[in-house]
Amino acid sequence: MPVPAPNLYPDFNTIRLSHVCLNVADLAASRAFYTDILGLQVTDETDAHVYLRAMEERGHHCVILQKSDQPGTVEVMGFKTFDEDDLDRAEAYFAGKGHPTAWIERAYQGRTLLTSDNAGIPLEFYHQMDRLAPIHQQYALYRGVKPLRIDHFNCFSPDVDSSVAFYGDIGFRVTEYTEDEDSKKLWAAWMHRKGGVHDMAFTNGTGPRLHHVAFWVPTPLNIIDLLDLMATTGHVGNIERGPGRHGISNAFFLYILDPDGHRIEIYCSDYQTVDPDLEPIKWDLKDPQRQTLWGAPAPQSWFEHGSAFVDTPTSEPALKATPIVAP
Repeated sequence: MPVPAPNLYPDFNTIRLSHVCLNVADLAASRAFYTDILGLQVTDETDAHVYLRAMEERGHHCVILQKSDQPGTVEVMGFKTFDEDDLDRAEAYFAGKGHPTAWIERAYQGRTLLTSDNAGIPLEFYHQMDRLAPIHQQYALYRGVKPLRIDHFNCFSPDVDSSVAFYGDIGFRVTEYTEDEDSKKLWAAWMHRKGGVHDMAFTNGTGPRLHHVAFWVPTPLNIIDLLDLMATTGHVGNIERGPGRHGISNAFFLYILDPDGHRIEIYCSDYQTVDPDLEPIKWDLKDPQRQTLWGAPAPQSWFEHGSAFVDTPTSEPALKATPIVAP
């Protein structure tokens, strides 16, 4: 079906994605990976949680590592609203659509609304998060791949058209997409709020599951440095795909897996999408340059492996079309 026109005046105003809570088995091992290898900064930690931020971020955290008996799952994905009143408007919107809503307590956040999207993905919205002093010019702190900020989420969806319709209704705009030529159903789509290529993306597959969370880094050379670091610190097996340049988004990328199998993308060099009338770019599902501009296909694991959301049932996609993959 056609990509829906963007809703430029949604019921409530979401600024951007904000943070994710990942469930892990060994908090110390995950902490070491995210700080020593990736280079995120610890902002607080307890016996059960480690809070992390990237170098340009002023908010208290963009990642929460949570010790859990369900490691490899995702607790929640978070988004920031424009103001406090948007939280009340969001509650009315989700309740009106029949989605569960609850006001919850979250450390370092103000009022927080917990709800879910059309596929059952747990979402939380907040306006106020504790602010920390800037560290982007404290160059002695830069480690690992030197992550500057969280950039986007990508999720497997059993019905990408429905996911795009839902997020489009709350103001997310499609930048690029690919569809099955036979059925005209969407196979994948990239949607944004903050003016990059995406805050949220959806890939056809068993879901809902988190495909990956991405972090923006200064240059492609930082990715090369990370590969050298991982290859010489016992983490070569955590390298899944890349480096390369996507056709979609034009971004230079690398995909790695953390100790619990959560997929992380390291990402830079996409383009600006601020204009509200920017037309989305369509890609042929069978075009290998869609996956990687240089033509190398993604491995099979990239289309199959993902992190389940806690207490969220999954289903197989109705759309059976597939792109060309590596043998």
